[in-house]
Amino acid sequence: MLLPTTILWLAVVGTGLLIVDVIALDERAVSDAFVEARTDTLDSVSAVISEMGNTQVLIATCLLIVAFIWWQSRQWWFAIVPALALGLEALVFLTSSLVIGRPRPEVEQLDHAPPTSSFPSGHTGASTAVYLAFALCATRIGNAGLRITIQVLCVAVPVGVGVSRVYRGMHHPSDVIAGFVVGTTCALIAWNWLPLRDAAEGVIAASAEAGTAMSTRTTGSVVSGTTSTGVISDGGEATGDRADAPEEATTSPSRTAQRP
Repeated sequence: MLLPTTILWLAVVGTGLLIVDVIALDERAVSDAFVEARTDTLDSVSAVISEMGNTQVLIATCLLIVAFIWWQSRQWWFAIVPALALGLEALVFLTSSLVIGRPRPEVEQLDHAPPTSSFPSGHTGASTAVYLAFALCATRIGNAGLRITIQVLCVAVPVGVGVSRVYRGMHHPSDVIAGFVVGTTCALIAWNWLPLRDAAEGVIAASAEAGTAMSTRTTGSVVSGTTSTGVISDGGEATGDRADAPEEATTSPSRTAQRP
């Protein structure tokens, strides 16, 4: 998983430096439009949705879902897919944001700004990684109605988080788009862990089976060689010859005694 994650990191850093330092993309008009659309109701709703992308909330949610999937499937390698996605996203986000160092929008911010830079959006990336991983895991749910409902909700949550972060003045639109890309890619990388692990298990099982078969053949050869040439007293043709000798010796006197 580290190779595609490294490629993703390079892409994120390259894109961020292009947007911030080369193009110097100005997204102030979009941020101002969201500020003008603010209402008390939207402020309250966006605060709740934005909190769903909070680090502590996501970690707690992820652990609960992982525990539930593990309990239902009895497969830890399947249950940890959301945790893998979140871990990869955190690794890419924390390191790339240090390199890029983009300032946050110059508008009134409704939340306390974390120490990390604006690009990419950590809230959006983390929520996308976790909830999209949930949606992928939900593909194994047999009930079609329940499966579709869960998947729709899992897609809607990160979209809501991303929009709320722009609405609350915490990120530029390009920060949120980059967060979507990072989170989606990390979820797919984590999901691909399953077939790769299954393939590795297949190789290990085939090797173990081949080793067992070879061991069986070797043991059979050793046993066969011992029977024909080794411990003769344990059985075999030679033992039979020895057994006949006493019998012949025993019966000889009786035959002699019966002669006149």
